[in-house]
Amino acid sequence: MSTTKSPKGLGKGLDALIPKEFDQAILSDNERVHSISVNKIKPSPDQPRKHFDEEALQELTASIKNHGIVQPLVVTRQGDGYRLIAGERRLRAAKKAGLKVVPAIVRSMKELEELEVSIIENVQRVDLSPLEQALSIERLHDQFSLSYAEIAQKLGKAIPTIHNITRLLQLPDEAKKALIKNDITEGHARAILALKDQPEQQKKLLETIINQGWSVRQAEQFVTMSRKKQPRKKAANSINLTETEESKNLAGRLDTTVTIRRTKKGGSIQIGFNDDAELKRILKSLVN
Repeated sequence: MSTTKSPKGLGKGLDALIPKEFDQAILSDNERVHSISVNKIKPSPDQPRKHFDEEALQELTASIKNHGIVQPLVVTRQGDGYRLIAGERRLRAAKKAGLKVVPAIVRSMKELEELEVSIIENVQRVDLSPLEQALSIERLHDQFSLSYAEIAQKLGKAIPTIHNITRLLQLPDEAKKALIKNDITEGHARAILALKDQPEQQKKLLETIINQGWSVRQAEQFVTMSRKKQPRKKAANSINLTETEESKNLAGRLDTTVTIRRTKKGGSIQIGFNDDAELKRILKSLVN
């Protein structure tokens, strides 16, 4: 069993359905796997992912203690050490597990640039399914340290469009499988996503779409009715967390989390950061 989870909770069964040519190109060359000291590997300063789920990291640490690291990291040489290209969660978990060395594949910058181009070309293929496109974009984000803003520029798309595509990875596994098999359309999938805080209703909607052949319009009407039936929260002390196209756009530009908090007296915009260096980067971006 792999010690790493597939992007955004992608199930093992579903992962087998999705073409992984670029994963094989970057990860499966066993002759290039080396044991490298964790102290010689430095995370990329351009790594777009700044926030890591602590609970998931603890689970990965426990798995590594029991099974070791099955999927090697990807690094490139930098001075006397190495710069991490892919596998920061695995590196962090390995350190927590007390590992002194980790398996890693060494790639030259030229090879990585060629792989990046091949993935971008893959995303732009006409016959690529929406979920495959989302997965490819997420790999560019995670494995090549590209921000969503940079990916949007390379693909000639708006930043909100990129965020909307990658949201498909938040679908329940059964809905992802249905989308891959063309049992549902992308429009159906977005309707199911709208009920992400109602998993039972998501399951019911998916089954009804498949069994009764519902249109996207019927699915959207189901979503509207399901929301109306939800118990209303007391407004007195409530805080409404809102995700808008503007907040997604800002999050993409700043490469961090952006949350709009609405209260009875107004609200605030919350921008996440991990350390002083990241705070300075964000403030510089805002000033510019």
